[in-house]
Amino acid sequence: MKLILTQPVSGLGTAGEVVTVKDGYARNYLLPRKLGTPWTKGGQKQVDDITNARAKRDHHNEEEAKAAKARLESNSVVVSAKSGAAGRLFGAVTSAEIAHAIVDAGGPQVDRRRIEVPAPIRITGDHTAMVRLHDDVVATVTVEVVAS
Repeated sequence: MKLILTQPVSGLGTAGEVVTVKDGYARNYLLPRKLGTPWTKGGQKQVDDITNARAKRDHHNEEEAKAAKARLESNSVVVSAKSGAAGRLFGAVTSAEIAHAIVDAGGPQVDRRRIEVPAPIRITGDHTAMVRLHDDVVATVTVEVVAS
């Protein structure tokens, strides 16, 4: 099935791209979450509008993204969570909590969907997360999880 991505999808593409995916993936995941729309001949105008808007936004934001990357990588982000005696958390640290902690630490406003955590954070200590600030700019953030 051909789709026009309306949001960036990790491992698939960025907004405005036309991609071909399996029918079940499109029907059960991408379309209900409004990450893509079915491709039609009239949809090509929508693709052009998305790419033009993205080009305007990215032209101004690339320098800001590099400056934000330097700030994020120089500081660590502290997230407090409930934990047991052995340091295991009751649940896991979510990307939304990391995004909120980045803002609290004086960093830029980051969309939670742009934060990628390699493995679920379920113990206290230092962990790493990747923040995609721009298509070409990815910051590695140190997340320090402390017991509350």
